[in-house]
Amino acid sequence: MNHSRFLISCILLGAFSCQSSNERGLKDEFQSNFFIGAAVNARQVDGSMASADSLLDLHFNSLTAENGLKWSNVQPEEGKFAFEFGDNYVKRGKKMDAFIVGHTLVWHQQVPDWVFRDKEGSFLSKEALQERMDDHIQTVMGRYKDQIDGWDVVNEAFEDDGGWRKTHWYLLMGEEYIAQAFAKAHQVDPNAELYYNDYNVWKPEKRRAILKMAQNLRSRGIRIDGIGMQGHYRLDFPSLDQIETAIEEIHQAGFQVMITELDVDVLPRPSDFDGADLEISYADSPEWNPYADFIPAEVHDKLVNRYVSLFGLFKKHSDKISRVTFWGLHDGSTWLNNWPVRGRTNYPLLFDREMRLKWNTASFQKKTIIPT
Repeated sequence: MNHSRFLISCILLGAFSCQSSNERGLKDEFQSNFFIGAAVNARQVDGSMASADSLLDLHFNSLTAENGLKWSNVQPEEGKFAFEFGDNYVKRGKKMDAFIVGHTLVWHQQVPDWVFRDKEGSFLSKEALQERMDDHIQTVMGRYKDQIDGWDVVNEAFEDDGGWRKTHWYLLMGEEYIAQAFAKAHQVDPNAELYYNDYNVWKPEKRRAILKMAQNLRSRGIRIDGIGMQGHYRLDFPSLDQIETAIEEIHQAGFQVMITELDVDVLPRPSDFDGADLEISYADSPEWNPYADFIPAEVHDKLVNRYVSLFGLFKKHSDKISRVTFWGLHDGSTWLNNWPVRGRTNYPLLFDREMRLKWNTASFQKKTIIPT
């Protein structure tokens, strides 16, 4: 890359494309604003993915476990724990001097069916399920006590209309399962920050339900530090105003705001939904995979411009936001290659499949995500 092009691309996206060890990365550009995080997989923390280390070291100062600490991976069978990922993950985070996030302790997906049933296959009593949940939190959080800085304790407990999601946790334990999870998490590691995490928090009904739950926990003396707003966005939706209102209301309610799971879907969807429900999936079809070989320049530029706008908003509210975390390191490892249509090629992150930074290809206008 010639020097002038290098400088222009750095200006465009706040040093996103700076690759040499002498250049400032994302984490440096936003060091006075918020942590810049990436969700990582096993190959990205054990050193087996080429170039992942240099990308992480240059640009990120926070890590989130994408799947490796979810129940189905860390305790697939009762009492049999798998900590290889977790140990590598914490080791990698410490090497980076990163803010390390555990994701997630209690969720209705990626959790084995045995968790909810006895040896005869019948559903557990409320008390028995709470004991299982407590044992899991004790073992997993306890292993990484004072090493993992913050935990997504409960993930996605509400529907978009603000109603409770009728999961096994809810049906067997009622609303109280959230309070029990947060209380146990604080008991196990009093120094860890504790979060609730969900998608579509920009929707007013859902946000009101989340804040009501969180404020109720605090009124009972149960620790909850922040609300993770999953940033599974599209090129033109939701609006910046909708996202901004959510940031402001969460902050006004007294909670830390994190932008979690950030990506921008550039592909069409088979139906009009905007969530992140893994249970929704459509068969592979060329109709829904229009950019199988490459992303058109005009779509690429819309993606870049969307990130520029989003980071302008995040910088505006940097007094309220503690972390911005991308859901994946590069396009080749994004979950959106398989959701909601399996096997397609998506381009939702800042780094492409060769781990190169994206920038505006149509012009070299000086667009920055670091407003003055």
